[in-house]
Amino acid sequence: MNVLLWHVHGSWTTSFVHGSHRYLIPTTPDRGPYGLGRARTYPWPDTAIEVSPDELPGTDVDLVILQRPEEIDLAEQWLGRRPGRDVPAIYVEHNTPKGDVPNTRHPMAGRDDLLIAHVTGFNQIFWDTGASRTTVVDHGIVAPAVSYTGELDRLAVVINEPVRRGRVTGTDLLPRFAEIAPLDVFGMGVAGLADHLGLSADRLTSHDDVPQDRMHAELARRRAYLHLCRWTSLGLSLIEAMAIGMPVVALATTEAVTAVPPAAGALATRTDTLLDAARRFIAEPEAARQAGAVARTAARDRYGLDRFLADWDRLLEEEVCGSR
Repeated sequence: MNVLLWHVHGSWTTSFVHGSHRYLIPTTPDRGPYGLGRARTYPWPDTAIEVSPDELPGTDVDLVILQRPEEIDLAEQWLGRRPGRDVPAIYVEHNTPKGDVPNTRHPMAGRDDLLIAHVTGFNQIFWDTGASRTTVVDHGIVAPAVSYTGELDRLAVVINEPVRRGRVTGTDLLPRFAEIAPLDVFGMGVAGLADHLGLSADRLTSHDDVPQDRMHAELARRRAYLHLCRWTSLGLSLIEAMAIGMPVVALATTEAVTAVPPAAGALATRTDTLLDAARRFIAEPEAARQAGAVARTAARDRYGLDRFLADWDRLLEEEVCGSR
């Protein structure tokens, strides 16, 4: 199939374009949010092809993957065909609802011309999608090429824009963990985080927008992984850290409660419980290694790339065949 989709979420798109189809990625000269093109920090196969908006009207497209409401009008403008009406469409919902939770109305609610595919079961039950058809396709990851060593007595965190997002990402909780061990925070927009939190550079080090392979290699050297997000769908960085073999210290919120087995580290809503777990992993490397082994098995069994792509193949075939 020829599948049109925008490059929105790097890790998810990286997994998606590893399938057996041709993936048409809109690309504009400014490489802006609606024309980002191929990834530059993630390895993508040659079947992910950059296309300009001018090329799309004459391009054969079997299905459109939508990830933002405005892409419906944009796709119609660039393709000359209306997603859901003239060409099959699936709207992938990556995020937890915002606003009046749990009564938040989904922007695609009540539509009968497309399918909403949630990336977690938590999202499916919390979004109000009305009579729209919905399904869940759990995340899948390209397995990291590195393995856990944990030789550094430090804690790793991956957060995008922790200053702007604040309590959503648990940024306010970081200083308490920095008292136990130095923190290494990876992600986009993490520069200046130590100053924002009033921490010294020796207690929190920011690693801004590090290429994925290098980030994985650095994560693997840290003793444990912190996941302090209060309200997020399910960070792929959490699954990747588990697949590396890192023990996890995580808030028991949203989908994390089904993704992280208890023996893979610590999962709790009480901060003191998580602080105790972090202290234990710093003090007992063997306990950290044992928990990380459980995390690795769980992540690779449930979130393997083969399962993810097989689920998507079935869904794409059903939607394309069902439209004929």
